[in-house]
Amino acid sequence: MLEFLVAHGYLSLFVVSFLAATVVPLGSEWLLVALLTEGLHPGLLLASATTGNVLGALTTWAIGVWGGPFLMERVLRIDPRAQARARSVYRRWGSWSLLLSWVPVIGDPLCLVGGLFRIPFFRFTFLVLIGKLGRYAFIVAMVNAVV
Repeated sequence: MLEFLVAHGYLSLFVVSFLAATVVPLGSEWLLVALLTEGLHPGLLLASATTGNVLGALTTWAIGVWGGPFLMERVLRIDPRAQARARSVYRRWGSWSLLLSWVPVIGDPLCLVGGLFRIPFFRFTFLVLIGKLGRYAFIVAMVNAVV
């Protein structure tokens, strides 16, 4: 399987990074490291991983935006007053938490909540991009320092 992923380099990293940013329990860092050690271009790998991961996060955000009422009322059973209060607090302070969208376990729910509370598209994308680009750039720098 690794041979297949390495053979398809940038595309496989994009796809794995996209899936890793949705509710699929997958990580993409291992593939980034493997492709870096295979000698693929670090800048293109950084762009591929970041683009896939941000688009995956936007997919999760969209699920929150368009599936929000169903999730809030039917699945989570949160009453409208509590929803309004939580939305107000999150809009004022919580959107900065999207800088942590790269963190395993909490990152995907943060993106979903961003959609549930209708964080504007450009604000969401900017904050998520900073967090995810920073994480991948750190990995690229560490691998390049070692290899």
